[in-house]
Amino acid sequence: MGGEEAIARTSHPNMRIAAVLRMSKKALNPKPQADAQEREIDAALHCGPKYGRKTNCLTQTHTLRNCVTAKKYNYRMNSRYSFSPIVSRKAFEWPHHKRLAVYVALNVESYSLGSGLIEELLPAAAQPDVLNYSWCDYGNRVGVWRILDVLKELSIPVTLLINSHVYEHYPEIVDSFRDRGDEIACHGRTNSEQQGGLTEAAERELISEATRTLIDKGGLHPRGWLSPWISETHATPDILKSAGYTYVLDWCCDDQPVWLTTASGPLLAVPYPQEINDSSTVIGRFVTASDFADMIIDQFEEMLLQSEGPALVMGIALHSHISGQPFRLRHLRRALKHISDARGGFWLTRAGAIADHFIHETSDNQQ
Repeated sequence: MGGEEAIARTSHPNMRIAAVLRMSKKALNPKPQADAQEREIDAALHCGPKYGRKTNCLTQTHTLRNCVTAKKYNYRMNSRYSFSPIVSRKAFEWPHHKRLAVYVALNVESYSLGSGLIEELLPAAAQPDVLNYSWCDYGNRVGVWRILDVLKELSIPVTLLINSHVYEHYPEIVDSFRDRGDEIACHGRTNSEQQGGLTEAAERELISEATRTLIDKGGLHPRGWLSPWISETHATPDILKSAGYTYVLDWCCDDQPVWLTTASGPLLAVPYPQEINDSSTVIGRFVTASDFADMIIDQFEEMLLQSEGPALVMGIALHSHISGQPFRLRHLRRALKHISDARGGFWLTRAGAIADHFIHETSDNQQ
């Protein structure tokens, strides 16, 4: 099997990245220059010399391109927010003097049959990829309703993250959450596409179309945005702010909300988890349902302890086609019940309410 064919047959994105890196190092960095060039890339990215130390850089979508760019000394510094150690910030509290805010974000997604991106349970077959498409659609037909029952049973509020196509094709889902007072946030048009790589005009149209659908169908402008696949362009925060969004969930850099600088004024980044997240953890890293539930409980207990210092935010990211599977739901119920039984010692809320309170607390001291 040739190198390119081997990469194509590798289903997991992190494994594909590692394979591309190995091939590229052979093609682009022949000995004896390889070691010197590797050190240059490491220095530019502030990463260690070993692959394991570079995981945070190498698990991004355009890893190889980023490394090559860094080698050319075109390293782009983050200008959206400034460095601020959590131990030296101005103190604040959540409502009722709580120190920890906890919210559940439930992703309900729409995919195209036979084209575009799709989350993979197994390596993609020839199109139409009926296996992975129908697995994802299970979340809309079955999984979301089972998760909703658990949320009702435990009286847990939720921020529902929906593709606008969900409102067009599966309106009963959105209505069921809206009727119980849950927040509806926008998750793009469909998860069969991503924003990264779009022109600014195309991205503006994507965000505008998705937003208009939620306004037309639900009567309210969504206040929060999560980009499909957490994929942004350099213009995304600017476009979201100008489109009327209050907060974005794409940036997982902190345990407190962070103010992002945009061309139209500050945009709030509410912490959204990439580890306490069934997609990246259960599907991406093959963690068992039982272990994922234990992760949720351990995260909650440790953050409850840590919040005796600075006030913190803990998010739990779920996807209806993943956690809605019966064998996973059983363990999810256990984890959510553990949190629900502890209510009174923390603030159980929604992402939008976290944004509102933080804006009120920091309106005169935006970072």
